[in-house]
Amino acid sequence: MNHPWLEYAKRIGSIAQAGLTYAVNDYDRERYQELQDLSISMLSRLTDEPVEKIGPLFTNETGYQTPKVDVRAVIFRDGKLAMVHEKIDGCWALPGGWADIGYSAAEVAVKEAREEAGLEVEAVRLLAVLDKKCHPHPPSPYHVYKMFILCRITGGALAAGMETHDAGFFGRDELPPLSVERNTESQIRLLFDFLDNPGRETVFD
Repeated sequence: MNHPWLEYAKRIGSIAQAGLTYAVNDYDRERYQELQDLSISMLSRLTDEPVEKIGPLFTNETGYQTPKVDVRAVIFRDGKLAMVHEKIDGCWALPGGWADIGYSAAEVAVKEAREEAGLEVEAVRLLAVLDKKCHPHPPSPYHVYKMFILCRITGGALAAGMETHDAGFFGRDELPPLSVERNTESQIRLLFDFLDNPGRETVFD
């Protein structure tokens, strides 16, 4: 959900990054660097992530900071939803991950379905674009837009990938433990609502 101080820290970091890019003198750069260091310390305290992990989120990028994009493939078969068992936390999520440079959102969904679940799919429709801060995810240093793309199976077979232990299809009343960093129960329920109501309009925050 929306954590005010977390959002303040992210905003400070964004302003600092833009300032470091466009500053015209050393005095301004020094002040913007101080703001960036403060925002990193705040984010570390608010998310329990080490400074060493959070720092590169800012120092590895230049220019105006924008949200990261997470793309998830929504794949139904016989009324059940495809999910993968994540190695990183031992819980389950829709196939997906960060959007890759050089790939459209649809191409990312297709690639992730193949790599994480062993399924060949084609992207059919954008179901939802959700701002992570508006939903009950754990606190995160990233500002993230989550894209849920409906996909149709064209081939392949369920199989684990490099980042997953297993893959399976689950009904709405038999959900496994969810990787809430990646998808929440309310989001999964929303996707099943699209299954019940195919004509429902795209949802966005």
